[in-house]
Amino acid sequence: MDGAALRSLTPSVLGILVRRGADFAAAEDAVQDALVEAVRVWPSDPPRDPKGWLVTAAWRKFLDATRANAARRRREDLVDEEPVPGPASSVDDTLQLYFLCAHPSLTPSSAVALTLRAVGGLTTRQIAQAYLVPEATMAQRISRAKRTVSGVRFDQPGDVATVLRVLYLVFNEGYSGDVDLAAEAVRLTRQLAAAIDHPEVAGLLALMLLHHARRAGRTAPDGSLVPLAEQDRGRWDTGVIAEGVEVLQAALARDRLGEFQAQAAIAALHADAPTAAETDWPQIVEWYDELAGLTDNPVVRLNRAVAVGEADGPRAGLAALAELDDSLPRYAAVAAYLRERDGDPVEAARLYVEAARKASNVAERDHLTRQAARLNARSTP
Repeated sequence: MDGAALRSLTPSVLGILVRRGADFAAAEDAVQDALVEAVRVWPSDPPRDPKGWLVTAAWRKFLDATRANAARRRREDLVDEEPVPGPASSVDDTLQLYFLCAHPSLTPSSAVALTLRAVGGLTTRQIAQAYLVPEATMAQRISRAKRTVSGVRFDQPGDVATVLRVLYLVFNEGYSGDVDLAAEAVRLTRQLAAAIDHPEVAGLLALMLLHHARRAGRTAPDGSLVPLAEQDRGRWDTGVIAEGVEVLQAALARDRLGEFQAQAAIAALHADAPTAAETDWPQIVEWYDELAGLTDNPVVRLNRAVAVGEADGPRAGLAALAELDDSLPRYAAVAAYLRERDGDPVEAARLYVEAARKASNVAERDHLTRQAARLNARSTP
């Protein structure tokens, strides 16, 4: 069994321990220990029932930890003899774990870390590497998050929107260390879609698939960013695009539009265009109008300005941009692009330099710096 398949068992095993009476923090620690043991033992002695093996191993580790702690002596009453793992509702357990890990009392970063550990089955070291922080720092973050939710009843209703935003945060981290967080987010969202019938869950899954399908074309061999219009569309994964479109169409057919479905519709129009020149920009503007009506996010209006510039010309795009706050992230980059298209390379170069200074990551900063250098070289006698 590969690592992803092993980790997919984590929610149901953790849910069984919690329903048996283990508190969330202790149960989560026990499941992590059982996963480590499985990685060590299974290659030479694979179990016939992987889930049952994990439940038994995790429960034993929980009991060992409980008996070793005098303050938890009362938990001895939970077992006079070790229970045999039986059937459990893994769907319900998985769903409740999502809600618990995305509890509103947690900060977004803590919710992400706890979701990756408790639902995703990643180790603290893997999560720390993915987020480029020391393992001790991540361990403290996860420990605080577990303490925060330790008093929350396991059967309390949760907020789907919060869960989806946590998963979207995971997806947007992309790749670093030895864990591909974008792929992990897709896996977890598939799991959530299997556990809950909700059009916005399907919308988020479709959005992730459509973006993930274009991943191979986003960077050049030297690691530099390749803008959407310049990407080699032959490198896009057409099978994943087709799946994303199918998932989206089924969600839209339910006539309960949400922001992730609208975002996915925009991504589908980009993915469906054979070339950048054949992109249906007027329809993309219409979808941005729908999206702006669903959310008061100014970044949506910023991206809409780009779409307006493509559909109706750069002057129209600049007019739409002028209605927005120039302190928005990527405002200067969008202004630079539209200024260049409007025939003002000097101002565009200045704006690219400004955008590079404000860039949130090295790859984006280098791309914007190259754009400025290209325009400056062109205008220099």
